[in-house]
Amino acid sequence: MRERRQIVQLWQQGEATVLVTLIRVSGSSYRQAGARLLLDADGEYAGTISGGCLEAEVIRKAAWIVRDGAIVKRYSTMFDDTTEIPFGLGCGGVVDLLIEPADTPECQALMAAMENSLSGTSAKVVTWLPGEGKTLRRVVLGAEGAVVFASEGLSEKRLDSARNLCGDEEYEGRFVEQLEVPQRFFVIGAGDDAKPMASMAALLGWNVTVADGRVKLARPERFADAERVVALGNVSELGIRSDDAVVLMTHSYEQDREILAALLPVGPQYLGLLGARHRSALLVSEAAALIGMSVAGCCERIHAPVGLDLGGDGPEAIALSVISEVQACCMGKAGISRKLTAESVREQIARGGSSMYLQVQCSLDG
Repeated sequence: MRERRQIVQLWQQGEATVLVTLIRVSGSSYRQAGARLLLDADGEYAGTISGGCLEAEVIRKAAWIVRDGAIVKRYSTMFDDTTEIPFGLGCGGVVDLLIEPADTPECQALMAAMENSLSGTSAKVVTWLPGEGKTLRRVVLGAEGAVVFASEGLSEKRLDSARNLCGDEEYEGRFVEQLEVPQRFFVIGAGDDAKPMASMAALLGWNVTVADGRVKLARPERFADAERVVALGNVSELGIRSDDAVVLMTHSYEQDREILAALLPVGPQYLGLLGARHRSALLVSEAAALIGMSVAGCCERIHAPVGLDLGGDGPEAIALSVISEVQACCMGKAGISRKLTAESVREQIARGGSSMYLQVQCSLDG
């Protein structure tokens, strides 16, 4: 999401020339479908479409590649001396890139949809890919399938088919993506320990709100990375929803109890409670009694003690553990580890063999 912000910021300068979108991945890839890179007239760019190995090649040729319009180009990162597809860098996959000029109505509509998504308006974008004599076509759909933009000549039949597609993937010559809004993250408590929490969340591109009843702490200059800094009266003023993430860290037992009792019925997808285990237990017990919920029901909606057990001490280490848990929870990855085991190593080697990777150093590593 932070990358989308950077791309939109570059586009807003009015000098964009080429937009590159990763639309298909086969095998291993550092980035997944939907990753983008925007290039401007001065050679500056925002975003990435690989781990750094493809960018230089694509940027160098981008303007020439789109001289006749949008095109799909394939790049191989597998090691194969016989292939006619560049670029054998040993990453272990094949990627297809949609490369399009930035001055077309289609690209402008996509960039506007990306900009609007950062302000809270989601959209679905369906792109009919160029190739075999066909030019790029695109439709941007808003709430309930309303057409925000459609390329000239798109039939109603095509628009109807676009409404029924979902996901971030390629469907028989059509690339479909859902431009979701940034994760909303509320830090309730504006002490010094909230500063790295807000900064790390902002690095991920989340919309960060810091709120505290203490006016002397809830000041924008103390939280430069936050979207909002609010002198809190009643927590209902924040408009917290069930798809939001919240960390409660006022360091005031009475305030935490009042706010917790107000938020438990809302059921944010992440509700973290900072503090020692015995303190959290008392808060949950008393908040449950206040709102007539069972303790078990409350515990299902709360992460306490807050954060993953990563070790370390101090505000930065705590912020890292909390942001990691929020990210995992909101992405549906909580409890999933990608740690290699002897068994997984054997499985990967048996599946792909040891010869598929190039045993040399990437130029960017040196």
